[in-house]
Amino acid sequence: MKALPGNVNLYWTSLDFTEDSLPANLGESHQTGEDTWAKIVVLEGRLRYCILAPEAKEYELSSSRPGIVEPAVPHRVEPIEQVRFRLEFYC
Repeated sequence: MKALPGNVNLYWTSLDFTEDSLPANLGESHQTGEDTWAKIVVLEGRLRYCILAPEAKEYELSSSRPGIVEPAVPHRVEPIEQVRFRLEFYC
């Protein structure tokens, strides 16, 4: 998983989500825009981050291991257990 580039700036942070409040679209294939990076910040529990293309990969995210979403890369997330997380968006 790549790191956030040094030249991006935070422009929006989501509300916190849990396994019960996870929006349906986050559990399905979706992607950010061409210039938008995201960071999946897990506050409690564990979350599976699935990169769907160009090469399928899965990562288990936790409070010590955030997920980095590259621009325009199809992905989805799914709770592994009770979880609380938020999304940070950068461009």
